[in-house]
Amino acid sequence: MNELLKRVLFAVPAAVFFIAVMWYKSWAFNILIISIGLFTQFEIVKLLKKAGSQTNIIFPYLIGLWVMLYPYLPFAFEIGLTLFLIFSVIQTFYSNQEKFSHLANTFFAGIYAPLGLLCLMLIRSLGTNEQGFALALTLVLMIWGGDVFAYFGGKQFGKHKLAPSISPNKTVEGFLFGFGGCAAGLAISIYALPFQSPISLINGFPLIILIGIFGPVGDLLESRVKRKAGEKDSSNLLPGHGGFFDRFDALITASCAMYIYLSFALEMGYVSL
Repeated sequence: MNELLKRVLFAVPAAVFFIAVMWYKSWAFNILIISIGLFTQFEIVKLLKKAGSQTNIIFPYLIGLWVMLYPYLPFAFEIGLTLFLIFSVIQTFYSNQEKFSHLANTFFAGIYAPLGLLCLMLIRSLGTNEQGFALALTLVLMIWGGDVFAYFGGKQFGKHKLAPSISPNKTVEGFLFGFGGCAAGLAISIYALPFQSPISLINGFPLIILIGIFGPVGDLLESRVKRKAGEKDSSNLLPGHGGFFDRFDALITASCAMYIYLSFALEMGYVSL
């Protein structure tokens, strides 16, 4: 079985399952996203260790759970402060000077993926069930569209390297084609749904720019971590797709960009729910 066929046979049912769970505005979707976040954190911790950048064993996951559960926890800010104080004590008295980098590495592993996945959950929670689903689906389809267009556009027309020291196969041409894929994903999310989406082609245009830029940024950041660790994939948990970090790298940064845009657009009345 060739690699492309293997990827498709896994990706199609996985995508259907993901979208089906996303349809229901319930804890089922949040549990799925939190689980993805924890698996992604596990892969990040493993990659950082292989890159010679150790993290604390437990605190990345405690920090990550706190971030992803923040909107739902009672006394969430106080819980975060408690974690911060406990970790500060441990870092001060139980780590030698050679391991002082644990501080930065642990916070990166604890915050990076959970923050992006929290933004996805917040986007899904906006408005009514249909509106939140439409917004989250728009994000997902734009990322998928950008990935597909960038891959085939780069393969057919790619000549100029985008970031050769980080990811030699990525090209400027593929990056530019990715904007077309984002536009296609946006159009599908608007016209394929049986109900009206809060996003239109006009107020969705800034999303084409934002996701077209920050999706690849997330991809490149993951590539940089993997290159430092000397690994091709973040893990082999997903057949034909590597690991969770490989699959959700673009979503982590793109969801943050979309949530920021939606927050300002809703405040200014540019998008209405």
